[in-house]
Amino acid sequence: MRFVFFANTPAHVHLYRHAVGRLADAGHDVLVLARDYGCTVALLEGYDVPHRVYGACGTTKGSLFRNLPRHYANVLPAVRSFDPDVIFGVGAYAAHAGLVSRSPAVLVLDSEPTSIDHAISRPFAAAFLTPHAFQKDLGESHYQFRGFCETAYLHPDVYEPNPAIRDDLGLGADEEFVLLRFNAFGSHHDVGQSGFTPEQRRRLIEAFAEHATVFVSDEGGTLDLDSLPAREFDVHPALLHDALSAARLVVTDTQTVCTEAALLGTPVVRSNSFVGDGDMGNFTELERQELVVNTADFDEVLSTGVGVLLDESIGVEWRQRRNEYVGGLVNLTEIIVACAEAGGPAGVAGLERWRAGAERSGSERSGSDRQAAVTEEST
Repeated sequence: MRFVFFANTPAHVHLYRHAVGRLADAGHDVLVLARDYGCTVALLEGYDVPHRVYGACGTTKGSLFRNLPRHYANVLPAVRSFDPDVIFGVGAYAAHAGLVSRSPAVLVLDSEPTSIDHAISRPFAAAFLTPHAFQKDLGESHYQFRGFCETAYLHPDVYEPNPAIRDDLGLGADEEFVLLRFNAFGSHHDVGQSGFTPEQRRRLIEAFAEHATVFVSDEGGTLDLDSLPAREFDVHPALLHDALSAARLVVTDTQTVCTEAALLGTPVVRSNSFVGDGDMGNFTELERQELVVNTADFDEVLSTGVGVLLDESIGVEWRQRRNEYVGGLVNLTEIIVACAEAGGPAGVAGLERWRAGAERSGSERSGSDRQAAVTEEST
């Protein structure tokens, strides 16, 4: 069989790379079409995934739209000539390539706010696969799995932490560190959204540096660290998950890194304008499981983060909760491979038709109670 996978962002590389390898090893023909965006190509090269770059765009909001015509001019003929049995992606590129090639396009996604992408993809996609916590109905071809997109590469059956990460980061064996990840907010779904201000970023660094080594991963590349007590996270991006696993604390205004840290059992605080009423299902579910603190209150970000650094028991309890929860989630790579070889999601074990409120089918926890408990234990 023949399959096309779209890797438009670094997150897409992680989502599909294990399935690509499994299918190729099984003798199938696989074409990975990549967009040169952020560290996407570096990851593909680092993981030794054969791919073809169809175009590039920057992290500014206008860059994608300026490059779209050229992207489609390269993507559509490539897919049509490859003649795939199934196409996998996350949004419109894959859906529209399916239309042109008359191949079923299966989209694996987890972000409810990307309404524009859903609207222009839905008429042409054969199926949508989303986590059980996804709160938006995408129609009759919408299937759910008990997990997250990140369980394609961070499920315990797939991921094993690299103990050498401390050497890569130049850390001592017992040296605690914090990883701060800042978003560029340059994607089309980030229009009107925001995260930490420059002043808040400086305050986070200064507060946490009193208790641990601070690493900063700044997607936009705008933060000047020369006058701040922090180090740039400048190792290969393929080592990010190892760093997230080993960190004492992660604080971020991004989405994917938050989920990744939670699934690895590392205390994580997320703060951006998405937080609040109508927040994405991933994060309300992870908060319910006491694996994420979501807050728009900057003072709470500071106090919760410092509390984690002062109280070692918080990290131990966090990881115990993670082990209990993640053990019951699916290995999404297995589902993607099965879906590919079956030509679609129908009858694939681990998939069921989406239904409202499915994210509450497991045990529930009170996010507000958990946040209060962390604060009390930290003071």
